[in-house]
Amino acid sequence: MSRERAAGVESRSWVRRLLPAPGKPKPSDVGAGLVTGLFSIPEGMAYASIAGFNPVAGLYAGIVPAIVGSLTARTVLMVTTLTSAIALTSQNVLREAGLDPRNAGHLATLTLLAGLVMLLMGVLRLGAVMSFVSHAVMTGFSTGIALQIITGVLKDATGYRPQGHNRLYQVGDWLAHIGRWQLAATLVAVATVVVWALARKVRRLEPVALLVAMVVVGAAVAAVGTQVELVRDIARIPAALPGFSAPDLSVVPQLLGGAVAVALVALAQAASIGSSVPNPDGSRSSVNGDFAAQGLANLAGGLFQALPSGGSLSRTGVAVSAGARTRWAGVLSGVLLALVVLVCAPLAERVPMPVIGGLILVVGGELIWGKRHDILLVLRTSPLSSAAMVLTFLATTQLPLQQAIVLGAILSLLLYCAQAARQARFLALTRDPEGRWHLSDPPDRLPPGDVTVLYYAGTSFFAELPRIEQALPRADDAHGAVLILVVRGAPDVPSATMAKVIRRHARELDRQGGRLILAGVSPGLARILRMTGVDRDLGPGGIVPAEGAVFEPLDRALADARSWIAARPGGTPDGTAGHRTPPGPPT
Repeated sequence: MSRERAAGVESRSWVRRLLPAPGKPKPSDVGAGLVTGLFSIPEGMAYASIAGFNPVAGLYAGIVPAIVGSLTARTVLMVTTLTSAIALTSQNVLREAGLDPRNAGHLATLTLLAGLVMLLMGVLRLGAVMSFVSHAVMTGFSTGIALQIITGVLKDATGYRPQGHNRLYQVGDWLAHIGRWQLAATLVAVATVVVWALARKVRRLEPVALLVAMVVVGAAVAAVGTQVELVRDIARIPAALPGFSAPDLSVVPQLLGGAVAVALVALAQAASIGSSVPNPDGSRSSVNGDFAAQGLANLAGGLFQALPSGGSLSRTGVAVSAGARTRWAGVLSGVLLALVVLVCAPLAERVPMPVIGGLILVVGGELIWGKRHDILLVLRTSPLSSAAMVLTFLATTQLPLQQAIVLGAILSLLLYCAQAARQARFLALTRDPEGRWHLSDPPDRLPPGDVTVLYYAGTSFFAELPRIEQALPRADDAHGAVLILVVRGAPDVPSATMAKVIRRHARELDRQGGRLILAGVSPGLARILRMTGVDRDLGPGGIVPAEGAVFEPLDRALADARSWIAARPGGTPDGTAGHRTPPGPPT
């Protein structure tokens, strides 16, 4: 193949990775796209308004980012747009930088920088970082985000805005002040939920139950003349598509660090969508692919007046509930939103906010309900996992999301460390008369003049070693004893503590007239042992490389041990005085 042709193939392969096959749209995608697009009008404007931005910028976040994100995402049904978490994080970033949140140039710069960070993380395949976040932590984070979605619309649903920064406190405050709920808004929200529930009972209406509830209750409010807040009370919708917005490059140094924080919040939210919403076509989601897709969505949206965007759990939930089956639902949500803005802006302004509030309560409730199996699984797994899930949930409801993400990552790391240290152990392996090996507990003492074989099951993590060192057989009166440690599963680069433990035990056995042999040593581990001088403490033949079949190093170590015992005064010719040979691990 010529160099030019090879370059062309590689280029097309790269394009295919960034632009997955769009597939064919399903009829239900049209209804799902329309429902999601209509939701983007009040929800996007409300999120932008709450964070102090121009509400229209929140509306525009549902057009270009949604189209580009849905075309490129590996999580097929993920909708990329503005979320409450991203809006609040962006507000905090601009406030700390001393910049005006309503300045179009500042917003464009922040959005483009966040998109660049996301794209780089995807291209550099840093999505693996999210794999270090445990399932327990991600469950707590996703549930906390769902609660944030619910608390974000309590004011729309009932007319009363709960007080406090703590989301759980807000729910308590909202319930405690039930007397201050506006009757009209509450009745409209309740009617919306009732109509949605009834529509779901009709098989043909189930995929579009959200749209049915929005249209029916919205029309009823207009017909009766019920006085409730409408979309137009937040801001007027311009009958125009978003225009070009040039970034202000002079503020890049002030916003670069904040853009990383915005990107991490967006990416953490998107990572929870892939596990919550499986692809209907059976394809696999890719965190790296979703990172790159969100980066492209922000790079495009930042040039067209959009606020920073990311995978929206609430908007994705709306699309799924409305019957989305392919990525075209997200694409159509952006296209249909643009058409609504152009053609039906005055009509869209008349959508009642309590209707939106009621439907978002439904979506948030479904998201939490959908996590019930994961929550129960974590609670039944271990107290440590349960504590990590609960702490992450509490952090998500009380702290800025960028801090909650960092805390969740730390909790995941601590959880892994605790589990690794607790699971490490030594296993004794003994051979029966037929030559088969069996696992057993290690002996308390090393029998003199005999060979004992232990298998090390651990990671050489320094925190585990002081505990498992106590499980080593005591070397008192170990004259002529040989301890073989099978370390085939140990990492190539052990901790310094592991090297110290090996040296200490080798010297103790030598003082008692015994010796230590390491079997199944990888080349990397052997190199480290030589560099640290541990090989001299082990003596000749003390390191048996991991070569050949699984048990071959152990067989060589056993032969050396028997020869060593036989060569000592009082040793038997076969070197098997009371032979207790616990061997290497089963394959």
